[in-house]
Amino acid sequence: MFSVELLPTYDRSALRTRIVHIGFGAFHRAHQALCCDKLASDHRSDWGLCEVNLNSGELIAALREQSLLYSVTEMADDSLSTRVIGVVKHALHGQSEGIDAVIEAMSQPDVAIISMTVTEKGYCHHPASGQLNLQHPSIQHDVRQPDAPVSLPGLIIAAIKRRRQRGLAPFSVMSCDNMPENGRVTRQVVIQLAQQQDSALAEYIAEQIAFPSTMVDRIVPAMTPETLSAVSDKLGCRDEVAVVCEPFFQWVIEDNFVSGRPAWEKAGAELVADVLPFEEMKLRMLNGSHSFLAYLGYLAGYQHISDCMADENFLIAARQLMLAEQAPTLRTTDVDLPGYADSLIARYQNRAIKHRTYQIASDGSQKLPQRWLDSMRWHLKNGSRFDLLALGVAGWMRYIGGVDEQGAAIIINDPLKDEFAQCVAATPDGPARVQALLSLEAIFGSELATSPLVAERVATFYKQLQTQGARETVKQLISHY
Repeated sequence: MFSVELLPTYDRSALRTRIVHIGFGAFHRAHQALCCDKLASDHRSDWGLCEVNLNSGELIAALREQSLLYSVTEMADDSLSTRVIGVVKHALHGQSEGIDAVIEAMSQPDVAIISMTVTEKGYCHHPASGQLNLQHPSIQHDVRQPDAPVSLPGLIIAAIKRRRQRGLAPFSVMSCDNMPENGRVTRQVVIQLAQQQDSALAEYIAEQIAFPSTMVDRIVPAMTPETLSAVSDKLGCRDEVAVVCEPFFQWVIEDNFVSGRPAWEKAGAELVADVLPFEEMKLRMLNGSHSFLAYLGYLAGYQHISDCMADENFLIAARQLMLAEQAPTLRTTDVDLPGYADSLIARYQNRAIKHRTYQIASDGSQKLPQRWLDSMRWHLKNGSRFDLLALGVAGWMRYIGGVDEQGAAIIINDPLKDEFAQCVAATPDGPARVQALLSLEAIFGSELATSPLVAERVATFYKQLQTQGARETVKQLISHY
């Protein structure tokens, strides 16, 4: 399929399946897998990957049809740079082949790391607290049937149990999802579920399994017919597993592994003792401004982040949010935060990257706590201004109301969409709806839900969005900030 000159130059048969990755999505293909491919190419690393999708099987089937090869294309405004990735050794679809096949793949002696990119909702936790959601249907199933898991925490526990029974070395569990202290959250939900199943196994996990935290940063938009066509022209063939991304790449990893790891630092990753300062900076300044632009930009009729950047008021608002309301809350040291903000704005302006506002707006209930709400709590405690954060929350509330400013329906993609629909149906479109949504404790906790100042600020902006629309509301706030 791929021309010979594009194929990897290293010996793929020398790779060993030492990492099982759960969630063969676009981000992983353009980030962690690419990093492993660079190690194999430049340093003869033998760390190969087994890719697993638990739900959708189309990508896995396409990958197999392409001899486990696919392409990554970095796109700047006027240039494309493509490489073919060959580091994948196996690919599994949990639904087609059965969950036991996935557990068995995770239980092979060579496997040293289980990694995942399953989005925040895959952890079956309460985003506001990080605790396991014991009422989640998948968790309740896994308590009853631990050997036939349907949740991510349940799957990890089943593999740990099988490896322990076989006397195999423990593996490390590495989350690459956008959550603060994602390693801690993963450890917490896994141990809490294990305690419901087998207390001795829970103790073993607490003592023997490593859960390193990571921070990942690269803009990887969903493929469109236009980008797929551009990549096909570049390759001279069609790649159904192709992914496009921006040139920027960052991966910060807590160096905490029990059975070894690849030399990722040789491929551009940073290995550190504490990831949290990096995570907070990225989640609040990058992801926080992305969500702000996603909700308000979508309401304003902007399809892509780069479209938002063409509106001077949105550009100023995004930068002001980063520096005036997010940067003061951070624990980073020796970082040029204005320079970081400017670099983010430059990345957002890359018109070759069609990062859809609708795509970023999905699963807001899982994203808001770490992107905005922790910062709002900091401002409440310190008596400082958080108008842009409050406007973001108001924009989210208008968005999940299900109707845009032109009266068209918005299809809400969120695990709490049923709760949102109940709030919308039960309350008039105004302050009562704002208060009802603020009362969703799984998102806002108790402190924000009961704060008169938060309710007043969010309700004020919500009314402005109702009467004046997103563009004018952003413009007015920036003019008076």
